[in-house]
Amino acid sequence: MFSSRTNWPLSPNRLSLEIDKLKRDGVPLLDLTESNPTRCGLAFDQPSILGALANPQALAYTPDPRGLLSARQAVAGYYAERRITLDAAQIFLTTSTSEAYSYMFRLLADPGDAILVPQPSYPLFDFLAGLNDVRVIAYPLFYDGGWQIDLPALERRLEARARAILVVHPNNPTGSFVRRDELAALLAICQRRGVALVADEVFADYSLAADPKRVVSHAAVTEALTFTLSGLSKISALPQMKVAWAVVNGAEQLLGDALARLEIIADTYLSLSAPLALALPQLLETRRTLQPQILGRVRSNLQLLDTRLEAKQLVSRLELEGGWYAILRLPSIRTDEDWAVELARQDCVLVHPGHFFDFSSEGHLVISLLTEQAIFDEGVRRILARVASTC
Repeated sequence: MFSSRTNWPLSPNRLSLEIDKLKRDGVPLLDLTESNPTRCGLAFDQPSILGALANPQALAYTPDPRGLLSARQAVAGYYAERRITLDAAQIFLTTSTSEAYSYMFRLLADPGDAILVPQPSYPLFDFLAGLNDVRVIAYPLFYDGGWQIDLPALERRLEARARAILVVHPNNPTGSFVRRDELAALLAICQRRGVALVADEVFADYSLAADPKRVVSHAAVTEALTFTLSGLSKISALPQMKVAWAVVNGAEQLLGDALARLEIIADTYLSLSAPLALALPQLLETRRTLQPQILGRVRSNLQLLDTRLEAKQLVSRLELEGGWYAILRLPSIRTDEDWAVELARQDCVLVHPGHFFDFSSEGHLVISLLTEQAIFDEGVRRILARVASTC
């Protein structure tokens, strides 16, 4: 009766069952997975945000497949601050990056075609690809004092029906940015194999330190057909506003064809509402007060974590360059899920097991650096105590 594309395993895993039981029993939990910025004690400019939604022009319906021009111009202005010049016609507004992915997959791939995605990374891509009848092929990121793309392995996995290579800049949860030399190699592969590049840059504003070897943004790339995705969810810490976009770039002829086809896809849905499109310029501006708070919280928690780890030899953290997450490396005497279940059951601490992000080996836990500091500090203390008592 149901589509095979929704044939997901629906039974809750051990960790979910444990957390549900603790919540039913009213046990207070230290949630080190919290990454919803609206629940992390940040100070939002309420008058500015709410005022942006009260524009009387929202009472008129003036649909545009790409999205309201003034909103797209604001997005172009965001990239102009990075010294990237875009025409507003290259920008398509969507309600989320998930919807933007759907547009890209529909544009580029027929049923059964494939998209290459990084591993480890956020587990959303399997679901998005499956819902669009596209296969996912994982290519590895490897860690050697820092994260890198395994370029030879990527090209070996680029089969005949591959249509795009997806990069996340910085990756979630590894916090690693694409380097300039990696991008040059990726573009050479795209040109050689006739595939597109899709870059997810939702966390791009959250760099912990400058690095001239790092790609500023993929939005400026013209050597291959490139789609750069971002939105207000992370840039302005407003996930509830459901405003995102895709920037399209590439060689003139290919770019023109892509824009024309995307316009029809977007015109079919016309998904972004007028109030949000009109509010986008002002909502985008609120990033100037939110991002310093977030970066301050992330840096502070990271420093706190490193201070606690100095005296502990059994737990370490992997290097990161940006984003909101840290990866802990624990003794692999247990599976990641076993560690996560025990921390929840015995210590009332919630963490993500590494397999949630498709780590290729055991011994990894992922924690959010956006967590309020008192909760973060106590949670880390309990994790280290549990590992010490176990090992």
